[in-house]
Amino acid sequence: MSVTKYYGTGRRKKSIARVYVTPGTGKITVNGKDIEEYFGLETLKVIVRQPFAAIHGEGKFDVIANVHGGGIAGQAGAIRHGISRALLQEDADNRPALKKEGFLTRDSRMKERRKYGLKKARKAPQFSKR
Repeated sequence: MSVTKYYGTGRRKKSIARVYVTPGTGKITVNGKDIEEYFGLETLKVIVRQPFAAIHGEGKFDVIANVHGGGIAGQAGAIRHGISRALLQEDADNRPALKKEGFLTRDSRMKERRKYGLKKARKAPQFSKR
């Protein structure tokens, strides 16, 4: 008996997540660890589970995610994006619900580059008239 795997790639800021969704009991594994262990903040766990809430599929799918790059907030967003794309492969009827919530759209906001003469992207050195 072969287990059906649905794959989705998610990206957010510098984070890239490879996500596999399989029918199961709702177990979410991130980089070999349980979601409770990997993400300390409850808000990040909620972000990862949002696509399932949108399609009323809580507890119906297992998730295995490999994510690298960026910080934990960006990684949570990347996993959410990957789960949404995988659920789209599972059933095309999920598209309106996921699209309405904005989970299929790649969040294109990135860190602005540092400019010469400035301390950060926009922060200038203190100005003194004399």
